Amino acid sequence: MEFKDTQAIYIQIADYICEQILLTKWQPEERIPSVRELAVSLEVNPNTVMRTCELLQQQEIIYNKRGIGYFISADAMKKIKQFKKDTFISNELPSFFRSMYLLDLDLDELKPHFEKFKKSNFN
Repeated sequence: MEFKDTQAIYIQIADYICEQILLTKWQPEERIPSVRELAVSLEVNPNTVMRTCELLQQQEIIYNKRGIGYFISADAMKKIKQFKKDTFISNELPSFFRSMYLLDLDLDELKPHFEKFKKSNFN
């Protein structure tokens, strides 16, 4: 995983874990890789992964079974989608709408591009 300088690494790891859940690669009530396994595979310090797990646990996306590991909450997908939607709407959408306005684009023009993007990236 390549990390960006614009955001804390533990938050980028949280995004990675959430993406695995949203893509249904990791299922609700399934155990996620251990802190050590994630640290090795992502090439980061285990303390960074632990910080990520604490964040996701606070958001009730994962939970800890003492001595066994972290598991995905039953409603993790719903919580992630709501959080990501809220963040997108408040942080990214205003800039996107500004660009649309300045370029005189409307949503109907963008729909074919979005459909093409979905086909090429998620099929």
